[in-house]
Amino acid sequence: MKKIKKISALETYPVRHPVLREGKSIESCHFDGDNLETTIHFGLYLQDNIIGVVSVFESKNEIFTNKKQFQIRGMAVLKEQQRKKFGAELIIATEKHCFEQKPCLIWFNARKEAIEFYKKMGYKTNGLSFEIKDIGTHIIMSKNCSSSS
Repeated sequence: MKKIKKISALETYPVRHPVLREGKSIESCHFDGDNLETTIHFGLYLQDNIIGVVSVFESKNEIFTNKKQFQIRGMAVLKEQQRKKFGAELIIATEKHCFEQKPCLIWFNARKEAIEFYKKMGYKTNGLSFEIKDIGTHIIMSKNCSSSS
């Protein structure tokens, strides 16, 4: 059985660590803003085992003029569960949460290897790629709430 539910920041670590922070300390799984009241974390469970996570923060990016903005961070699915549409399910759950609050925009820094996945979900690239130290090449991607399906 599969389900997506709201979880705590700490509950994201068993997925964030091996997927996003492999070889780094467990403390590197904590993101600024993780524990704010406005931050929501979702976990995707398969047979009661967490296999995917995503976090959504109310956060403005200066390149966008929209007043209400949400940033997706920490999107991860365990390697052995990737390419099974679980990531898409997490993004859809996140969009539903954000769009219910009538934001103008969802944005995030996408890893180079995930750009095509997000394009298939209706996100567009913004600007040039850039490096995040010790993490890799990223590009900003975004989607207006009017783009939701």
